[in-house]
Amino acid sequence: WNNGAITRSITIKNSGSYSVKVTNANNCSATSAATSITINALPTATISANGSTTFCQGDSVILTASAGNSYLWNNGAITRSITIKNSGSFSVKVTNVNNCSATSAATSVTVNVLPTATISASGSTTFCQGDSVILTASAGSSYLWNNGATARNITVKNSGSFSVKVTNANNCSATSAATTVAVNALPTATISASGSTTFCQGDSV
Repeated sequence: WNNGAITRSITIKNSGSYSVKVTNANNCSATSAATSITINALPTATISANGSTTFCQGDSVILTASAGNSYLWNNGAITRSITIKNSGSFSVKVTNVNNCSATSAATSVTVNVLPTATISASGSTTFCQGDSVILTASAGSSYLWNNGATARNITVKNSGSFSVKVTNANNCSATSAATTVAVNALPTATISASGSTTFCQGDSV
């Protein structure tokens, strides 16, 4: 062969033009026409993300494959870019114009759950002026009430509508429904007399 091989069959892995000189038992030889071999390059298969691949529930990330002629993601999508809202491991098979394919390394997406944001009260949220109620947020890592308080518990003495933003250890947040507190005013307590409150026995007031 023109590449120096002397076997009847050769395995070709590189582009080139190949011919062979065949010699028979009578030591007569002939050389074949050349056979051209073209090896097409594989595409580059990578994934890029438009933001962090770790985020809170309700957010998303766009994964984009490197340039190619067609795409097949391991979730079945066939577009170059996909929007991911759930945790998982994502890879893509990229095919170029020569119908050569390569599969990317996997990209892991982690979606952290939101905390539960609720408010519990230590007693009735309708009470008389001078009393109070303690409002407690559900468990979290930090808290922000709509009145500016940052403790898990707040003592409320005035009427109003109270909600709390609860943030967990993954920095994911949720805001509770509002709890309404109604503080009823005290009555006015006075005494009036129909006459003098100093009088002789036998009279009255």
